[in-house]
Amino acid sequence: MAVQFLPVLMVLVVASLIAAGMIGFAVLVGQRSRTQSPMKRQTYESGVPPLGTAHRQIPVKFYLVALAFVVLDVEVAFLYPWAVTYRSFLAGHSMAVFWDMVAFTALLAAAYVFLWKKGVFDWARRKPAAGTSSERGDS
Repeated sequence: MAVQFLPVLMVLVVASLIAAGMIGFAVLVGQRSRTQSPMKRQTYESGVPPLGTAHRQIPVKFYLVALAFVVLDVEVAFLYPWAVTYRSFLAGHSMAVFWDMVAFTALLAAAYVFLWKKGVFDWARRKPAAGTSSERGDS
């Protein structure tokens, strides 16, 4: 039983030796700076000094769009293998396979329309400020 795992163990040992060798070589040969000036310790992004703090709040709409993308991406991940094997499924299972995929697509389309109606994809929509004319109704 343990003999069948011997190749896996050998690959792990070789990979570990290669990784340790690369790290050791970088430590031995790598260039070290003797002086740490304040300029070298300053943070930068793509060679440009940062404009603000790194700890800022990200809008919730960003996460909603990301989750919607994941949902629609999963749909494509299910549709592609189904489309590739559709003819072989159709030969043995009549039209049931087709209607199953129609129902699956309709459910995801309904979710997409729901998200659209909720305004998840509309980044320009803003709530009116308190005390504006649209809130009082005297437009």
